[in-house]
Formats: sequence, C-alpha cells, structure tokens
Amino acid sequence: MFSAAWFLDLEKQLRNMGLDSDDKSFDEIKQNLSNPKKLSSDEFASAVFYVILAGGFSQKTAKRIHKIIIDKIYENPSIDDLLKIFNNKNKINAIVKIWNNRQKFCDDFYKCKSLDEKLLYLQKLPHIGKITANHLARNLGENVVKYDIWIQRLGVVYSGNRALAQKIDNGNLDAEIKKCCDKMFEHLEQETGLPRGYIDVVLWKSLQNHLIPGV
Repeated sequence: MFSAAWFLDLEKQLRNMGLDSDDKSFDEIKQNLSNPKKLSSDEFASAVFYVILAGGFSQKTAKRIHKIIIDKIYENPSIDDLLKIFNNKNKINAIVKIWNNRQKFCDDFYKCKSLDEKLLYLQKLPHIGKITANHLARNLGENVVKYDIWIQRLGVVYSGNRALAQKIDNGNLDAEIKKCCDKMFEHLEQETGLPRGYIDVVLWKSLQNHLIPGV
C-alpha cells in the first residue's frame, strides 16, 4: 500500500468501473487543479450547490438532483417548487440564498488572497462547514484535501497507530488525525507526482467502493 503502483492501480480500477468522477471527471479534476479556471457567478453557484447536495447522498443521486435544480433555477422558481424536487428545507433555503447572492459570493471568494482566506470564506457560505469547505475548494481548483471520515480512517492506517482511530470525528477534525493524513498525502505526492487534491478524490472513491480492504 501507499506506493505509486498501488495508487495507479486504484485509479485504473475506478476508471474501468466507470467511477472516475466527482462533480467532474477525474481528467477534468486533474486539469482544474493544475490550471484552475476562474468561474462565472453562475458556475460558482453551481459548484456550491453540488457540494451541498452531495452531503449524505451518493454521487449518482447528487448529480441527478443537481442537474434538475440547475435546469429549474433559471425559471425563478419558488421555494415550494424546489422542495418538490428535493425535500430538504435547509438545503433548499441555502441554495436559494446562494443563487440570489451568487455574484457577491463569487466576487468575494476571488478577492481572497491566500488558501487559508479562501477556506475560511467558504466556511461562511450557507450550509457549508469546515470539511465541505475543503470539498468545495478542491472543486474550485484549490489543491486541498476533504478530510472526510474515509480519508481519516486511511490516514490512521498509514500512521501504523490503530489506536488513533478513536479520535476520528467527521464533524471535528482532530489535529493528530489531520497530521497523519497530511503525511500520507505528502508521501503519495512524492510517489506519484500528482496533486493531493486529485489523490484525495481517487482515494475517497476507492474507499467508498471498498477497493481498499481493511479500512
């Protein structure tokens, strides 16, 4: 485990299974991390919508609902119209607020100078928390890791200290767990020459689909 050959085999398995995507394809994610595109306000809002919808749902479900909402949002729908598509009032209210203020949210994000500023800003958006802010930042082209519960578990395996598993918390990232994950990503970056944001999405998809045993 944790070699370039191991990682590339996981990537190949996912591609062969047709699972090589998050909100975009693996190739698009890799390209966007290498050469981030500045998004329009509509594109920015769409990226935020996807991350909001992806929380707690499969990628297939998130993509399906996301497309329906994006198609509908240009019709200036009511809250009730959107709730008929996706019956989660908190998420729909967040989506409407983001859409109505998309130009300001987009402009303010691109005014941020550093990665830390960008992450802190994204955490303040409606229905975006600390871990989902990293997911969103990665989808916007920032070379960051999501640190979700799957990645935390793998970081513990990499550390060789299984006792750390008791510190895993998907709502409050423990500093020691983060350190283990960061060391794992530093190692895999050196092994593969790939950006950690891309390594993250491949590992996450592999773990989600049980391609890495014992985690």
